[in-house]
Amino acid sequence: MALIDTPPGQDHTDALVERVRAASNAKMPLRIVGGDTKCFYGRPVAGETLALAGHYGVLSYDPAELVITARGGTLLGEIEALLARHGQRLPFEPPSFGSLATLGGTVAAGLAGPSRVALGPVRDYVLGARLLAGDGRVLKFGGEVMKNVAGYDVSRLLAGSLGILGVLLEVSLKVLPVAHGTRTLRRSIAAQDAIDLLGAAAQRGLPLTGSFWSTGELHVRLEGSPSGLDEVVPAIGGDLLDESAAAALWHSVREQTHAYFTSAHPLWRLSLPATAAGAALLHADRVAFEWNGAQVWLNGVERQTIDLVTRTAGGHATLFRREDAKDGVTGEVFAPLPAPLLDLHRAVKRVFDPAGILNPGRMYADL
Repeated sequence: MALIDTPPGQDHTDALVERVRAASNAKMPLRIVGGDTKCFYGRPVAGETLALAGHYGVLSYDPAELVITARGGTLLGEIEALLARHGQRLPFEPPSFGSLATLGGTVAAGLAGPSRVALGPVRDYVLGARLLAGDGRVLKFGGEVMKNVAGYDVSRLLAGSLGILGVLLEVSLKVLPVAHGTRTLRRSIAAQDAIDLLGAAAQRGLPLTGSFWSTGELHVRLEGSPSGLDEVVPAIGGDLLDESAAAALWHSVREQTHAYFTSAHPLWRLSLPATAAGAALLHADRVAFEWNGAQVWLNGVERQTIDLVTRTAGGHATLFRREDAKDGVTGEVFAPLPAPLLDLHRAVKRVFDPAGILNPGRMYADL
């Protein structure tokens, strides 16, 4: 692997190991913090802060192999800037929610942006990781190539684990080239009609890498060869946005600075079968959706209504943002798990964090 034009950074592994071992022995809870830009996501965690910001640096990056490895505290912005200089990107288009977002926090949160509808979730691009377990062990999973795992791929299990299994010291990710061409279209259309249009486009195999509907307006992003895109644009219809306006639009959706997300009300994220998203459209004045209808946002809607929608549609809901990220939570943030599955979660947690000190309660109250 080649290291391309990056400073060495700092390796704080030994200090982090010592801190975690001491906390484990003392049964002292630790709140793992990278840039703390996603503190609103999940349940609040009480405990001493374990900061990863000083543990940073790109360890290897070979554009020809489409793989990058960096320490967990490396700024996400620095990773993306390095990739951009070589015409590459993180395919899952992660939100940062601030300039201090780190690579470790990005993987631990497991959040993906508009391109997830076409290119897949975070876990699909995690090749390997070095993990600091709750008892001070440093474990390595996976590697830096796609076919390197015998047995269960634990490194992918870490994506979306919210730090309850360990501290991400290093992560290796598969990256992809930037698309040769892109087109963003905007058209006025009712929500159900938009879902039908997107479903038909997906069935036809059109190269959709982003869709967002709010307040009667649909935006669709297509990526591919410029000539090929010009041929499929009429299938979507609407107005073609210029490059700068399109970039601003998708950035606002990914980072939730779009007008829809500026409400002070609690924000719910619903994961639904795309064909069932209509169950949420009874509240069309408070709804937005992405991923061709598979990810639905609702703000200012009561939990009872959310539960009814998800039961009707066959999906699940997450309280993505509370009104005040510092407030306590009386109920669960994530969808309740069946008892056998929750027991499995607890068993996995005990293997990696026997004393239960790492981000306790971040995902579920007793996990």
